[in-house]
Amino acid sequence: MCGICGFVGSEDQRLVAVMTRLLEHRGPDGEGTQAFPARDDRPPACLGHRRLSIIDPTPRAAQPMAWEGRYWITYNGELYNFPQLRADLEHDGFRFRTGCDTEVLVAMFARHGHDCLRYLNGIFAFAIWDAELGELFLARDKLGVKPLYYAQENGRFYFASEIKALLPALSPPSVSHRALADYLTFLWTPDPDTVFQGIYKLPAGHYATFAAGGLSVHEYWDMTYPVEERPEAEWIEAVRVGVHEAVRRQMISDVPLGSFLSGGLDSSAIVAAMTSESEPVTTYTVGFTREDLGHEIVPDDLVFAREIGRTFDVEYNERILEPAVVDLLPKLVWHLDEPVADPAAITTYLICSAARERLKVILSGMGGDEVFAGYPRYLAAQIGRFADIAPIRVRAMMRRALEPRLTLGPPGRLRGPRRNLMKALGGLDSDPLERYLVYSSYYRRPELDRLLATGVRHELAAHDPFRRHREYLDRAPTADWLNRILYLDLKTFLPCLNLTYTDKMSMAASTEVRVPLLDDEMVALSSRIPPGLKLRRLTRKYVFKRSLDSVLPRDVIWRQKAGFSAPIRAWLVGDLKPMVDDLLSPDAVRARGLFEPSEVSRLIRANDAGQADNALRIWALLTLELWYQTFMDGTTATAPSSGAAFAPTPSLAEPH
Repeated sequence: MCGICGFVGSEDQRLVAVMTRLLEHRGPDGEGTQAFPARDDRPPACLGHRRLSIIDPTPRAAQPMAWEGRYWITYNGELYNFPQLRADLEHDGFRFRTGCDTEVLVAMFARHGHDCLRYLNGIFAFAIWDAELGELFLARDKLGVKPLYYAQENGRFYFASEIKALLPALSPPSVSHRALADYLTFLWTPDPDTVFQGIYKLPAGHYATFAAGGLSVHEYWDMTYPVEERPEAEWIEAVRVGVHEAVRRQMISDVPLGSFLSGGLDSSAIVAAMTSESEPVTTYTVGFTREDLGHEIVPDDLVFAREIGRTFDVEYNERILEPAVVDLLPKLVWHLDEPVADPAAITTYLICSAARERLKVILSGMGGDEVFAGYPRYLAAQIGRFADIAPIRVRAMMRRALEPRLTLGPPGRLRGPRRNLMKALGGLDSDPLERYLVYSSYYRRPELDRLLATGVRHELAAHDPFRRHREYLDRAPTADWLNRILYLDLKTFLPCLNLTYTDKMSMAASTEVRVPLLDDEMVALSSRIPPGLKLRRLTRKYVFKRSLDSVLPRDVIWRQKAGFSAPIRAWLVGDLKPMVDDLLSPDAVRARGLFEPSEVSRLIRANDAGQADNALRIWALLTLELWYQTFMDGTTATAPSSGAAFAPTPSLAEPH
């Protein structure tokens, strides 16, 4: 993985150097820039690159890299099928001087133009400058594993792997209140918008061309669901083989490679497949103290992680973490660029930082829930369909009667079920797809209006945060209700939240994270599986679990899903309480001018008293205030100093 940046309309080498150095954490192994003066009617341009050496780590693979003097590439990603692509090109007379996938990619573009994207299996964001035509080509992988941001100002076009690298080139940043409302609703901002006014994300599965002063954006890939009716046993075997092959493809590396091991189904499946290819496998597991987990009702992941470690005789590395979260959070807000209010970002950074001791490339089970229907909200949507038997008037009466009576209650084993029931009630009187939007969000419109300050509320009166979600549901290439919501999450939740924080946090630790369950061939396979084998009655990820029957211990396969997060509920009433009281005080909220101070105070009081689970709402507000201080109050040049990332305690597990 690497960091890329550049622009068209200037040959300012000082500026491209500044932009490139802001991406140093993405590529500490090397730096390169290239300027292209204006010539005839062709505009000037510059490219920048920071290198994290993975394939062919020699200097000959440095970037920006040229192909025959015409095409210059700056590239972030990995092509898992580049050996096959290279062999095909060599068969047709192409000759290569490096062993890296970068050279294969630029050669593919030289041969096929934008059609090269049809042949690529990998994760990528790249830009290619055509020095002969004076045109810039940009592309992002199918699912959005790697990010790419852009902006236009004063006739110039700028792009980068992270927003912070764009800011030195642009006017002082301002906030899009429409995107802010989206962020509060979902904890993240849907593509192509960002909370920065005028800065956009190239959506997943798209490419763009900047030529003759204009930008054109095109979709080159979309998910389809050509469902095939085959015997269940065939699908089970196809998934088992597909996972193994995806892991095998993604183990290509010239530097140390290992895996996350959470003890959950997905990471355990990855480790099992890796073990059959290479022994021993190095794994990293993190956990939190019993005190930190006191407010989280989840099973003990470490028990299952240790069991998998013993079963497959891995080189098991475990860290029990006590993060200095007050110091760490501002640093991670800087690395995230956009406000992203999922506490899993903290855990991702901590485990990547721990793994960096020995590994440069880490395989992750990310994506299994989106392609095989693993989230609890999919099951809630299934159960909710039975409620539709009752008239909407009756369901509305039930919701209004029950909602005021339900509270979160004190910490204990009933908190989880109460939390889920409170969430489910919120969509009881909606139609099935609208109900799913309620499950996937954190504010209904009346609640959002109560939070927003008067001026902001009036400005956003006609704004619908769900507009893009509804567009995706309408355009979904399937009539099946489950595949429609899987399609929605594949286009929104996966790239804009999960893959965003995974990329930013792994790059903050200068590590590369790969996601075999989102391998192109794996995703294509999942699209053909009947939805009834993904969610079978009350069993989520049914076909995936069955494919692992002979691979993993039964208690790991059929355990309660825990998720991958951080204990923010304990932190908000513990270590972070002084920060919350300070940054979200009525005076501080009033000074920022975005929210009603009384409503923010009410959310905090209700959460502290156990009357409501407002933890993620408060986390979003706290993250947003830190983001404002970092990017809007004039401190964007360097990352905040955070001190020690975490304080590990001795592992409770015996090393293998």
